[in-house]
Amino acid sequence: MKNRPIGFFDSCLGGLTCIPHLVQALPKERIIYFGDTARTPYGSKALSTIRTFSYEIADFLIHNDVKMLVIACNTITSTCLFDLKEKYPHIPIIGIIDPASKKVAQSFDSSHRIGIIGTKVTINHKTYIDSILSYNETLNLYDKACPIFVPLIEEAIIDNKIMDLSVKYYLDDFILSNHIDTLVLGCTHYPLIRKNIEHLYPDLKIIDPSEEIIVSIHEALYSRNLLSDAPHFENTFFASDLSENFINMIDAIFGNTNVKVAFKNFDLR
Repeated sequence: MKNRPIGFFDSCLGGLTCIPHLVQALPKERIIYFGDTARTPYGSKALSTIRTFSYEIADFLIHNDVKMLVIACNTITSTCLFDLKEKYPHIPIIGIIDPASKKVAQSFDSSHRIGIIGTKVTINHKTYIDSILSYNETLNLYDKACPIFVPLIEEAIIDNKIMDLSVKYYLDDFILSNHIDTLVLGCTHYPLIRKNIEHLYPDLKIIDPSEEIIVSIHEALYSRNLLSDAPHFENTFFASDLSENFINMIDAIFGNTNVKVAFKNFDLR
């Protein structure tokens, strides 16, 4: 029972940024990951479409006997978390927004000016702002949609002037006009351009939800006596399209360790 895998899913490869933090903190846990590479990005899709895709992926992971669902996607968390919890009440489900919100609420006060960046859907739903204020209503919060980041990251356009210019296009005025001192990376793709952001704005404090979610995963597993005690396993990474970028990122994260990459197709619409 406890040695069943944890199911992670995301609209594409961004959720993979959570995995190194999980492996470091909980090395005995086994992972089944699904990235919907064929239907990405979700950030500009209709809510009904995002919900349909999320149900399909959750059904697939539950069919593979996962003991927990981790929504490693801010867009899905902001739009479908409560729907998924209602549809699958028998399994713990953790979204990526609440853990980071608690971290921000506990770590900062009204003297700070906190920016949140994400996809259009995440920002338009004000999920981070509502979640953070529910824990600490004194904070100064500002948000900004940065829709071009995900497509560039998906194409591995990161370590070059195109990405730096895109970051500056979205963030220069946002940071300056709002006097931002702290930035929440409200999309799991964005840790992949963290170095770009830190280079351009070295005084910013960065909050990475891909790190913060691991605490909540550990707490949920511990409270349900679901922490694995079997260190020998194979992690499996499914994608709806086995793109070169998806495989390259898995290789970069796991190297020569025991990893299986597989294809899973849905009735793509």
